[in-house]
Amino acid sequence: MVSLQNVTRIYSSGIGEVRALDGVSLDLDSGTFATITGPSGCGKSTLLNLLGGLDHPTSGEIRVAGIPLHDAGEAELTRYRRHTLGIVFQFFNLLPAMTVRENVELPLLLRGESASLATTRVSEMLDLVGLSHRASHFPHQLSGGEMQRTATARALVGRPALLLADEPTGNLDSANAAMVCETFSKIASQKIATLIIVTHSDSVAALAPVRIEMLDGKILSKSDSGSAS
Repeated sequence: MVSLQNVTRIYSSGIGEVRALDGVSLDLDSGTFATITGPSGCGKSTLLNLLGGLDHPTSGEIRVAGIPLHDAGEAELTRYRRHTLGIVFQFFNLLPAMTVRENVELPLLLRGESASLATTRVSEMLDLVGLSHRASHFPHQLSGGEMQRTATARALVGRPALLLADEPTGNLDSANAAMVCETFSKIASQKIATLIIVTHSDSVAALAPVRIEMLDGKILSKSDSGSAS
């Protein structure tokens, strides 16, 4: 499902080259739940940007669901982000003038899906994240955890093959973080998408059967405790 082969990403700076990723190779099967941890500056965000089709590697190959991201042009990357990928950000990025239902529905409207399909899919996703009763509420009426679960429903509504989450609990208190973690565990147990979470939280990292630790642009270790359940 996800394959990186000897991926390097080098940036130029005023003091020379910065090797953000240094020969990273990684393979994850479809339906895998993995977390990526490591100190700031270790390459986590760079790896996430590459998997999200937001950046190109300096060298190496990246394939997601058979799509060669390392060779893809902007049109193909746009299709990839629209149809194959879902992303959950730390700061929610909900549109304040739209209700929960409208925020979740937006990706389907941008894809030109029918209203009937959108209605069905949105209802399914809101039920999955436990927010059916909040469908007509606006973001300012929600808790932080509810906003993050709305963002998760929006990321999943297009049925992506890969779901990336960037510090999804980093902006939440412990109670709301626990509810968001429960949602991600449900996604993993139902194998709705291959799920990769970048986190600094040990408790979030512990949720995943596959734990990847990074340091200095390399994968320091990868542990696999078995399938999510």
